[in-house]
Amino acid sequence: MSANAASRLLQHYVDKFRRLPWRSPAGSPPPDPYRVWLSEVMLQQTTVAAVTPRFERFLQRWPTVEALAAAPDAEVMQEWAGLGYYARARNLIGCARAVAAVGEFPRDEAGLRRLPGVGAYTAAAIAAIAFGAPVVPVDTNIERVVARLHALADRTAIPAAARAMLPGGRSGDFAQAMMDLGAVICRPRKPLCGECPLAADCKALALGTPEAFPAPKVKKVRPQRHGIARWTERDGQVWLVRRPPSGLLGGMPALPGPDWQEEPISAAAIAHVRHVFTHFALDLAIVAAAEPQGDGWWQPIAQLKQAGMPTLYRRAAEAVLGTRTGLAA
Repeated sequence: MSANAASRLLQHYVDKFRRLPWRSPAGSPPPDPYRVWLSEVMLQQTTVAAVTPRFERFLQRWPTVEALAAAPDAEVMQEWAGLGYYARARNLIGCARAVAAVGEFPRDEAGLRRLPGVGAYTAAAIAAIAFGAPVVPVDTNIERVVARLHALADRTAIPAAARAMLPGGRSGDFAQAMMDLGAVICRPRKPLCGECPLAADCKALALGTPEAFPAPKVKKVRPQRHGIARWTERDGQVWLVRRPPSGLLGGMPALPGPDWQEEPISAAAIAHVRHVFTHFALDLAIVAAAEPQGDGWWQPIAQLKQAGMPTLYRRAAEAVLGTRTGLAA
């Protein structure tokens, strides 16, 4: 990227940057690495609109990484409920405790990569935004901007092209300027090329086909699984258990039931829900059970929202209660 193009991009960021609770204003000192790390973990596979209120709630409860490290696992998992991808919450706990043990976040990519749950992108984002390291985190927004600027159909060429664009200094502002450009202007569909500060440099626009870049990923067929959840109700309460600490939805409150399987299940269900995970879709049959199973607790139906169930089991409860007149989860 030419110095002139970089200057236009950064000025556009100063004028138009998105005001988000984990950011510092453009051109000001970098934000607390705790805020950067927490936001990046939350934003994985989750929208800014969904993350913003949840981020603020997390900070109210645990304003520092030391406070989060000292929190009971169950409370953190409960607060995470509804954000999905629950392995992130388990890694969040482990990472907070690792950072608290040494007293601060590592300042470089290599050190950050050694933290639980911190991958290449997250490490680069923290290093650039919180510490000004000369690196470029490549998320889907930045990937799209770089691919269109250089008319790159090959996604494997994008990281090197992104690094070559990095101007000297202000790496945090540069990374966030590119993120904002991809999110607001260089959109997947109907990009607002007339508002783009880099339009004059964009090879994809010059070709007249910006939406052709980058080449679409090949979609994989999502497998189908089947499961049973048991609804045991007594005196206005329902029996809940906590799922095993590892694996999908690990450590989260749930309705008891056997492992999910690939073959269809024949069961006299009182309700059904279909839920789509990243790698498979699940048909869950909710069946009535007379006796509680497994180690768990009685949760008042009127307080099911406070249980912190993940979306799958919250929807299962809503499906059961929706069959009744005047009841809601």
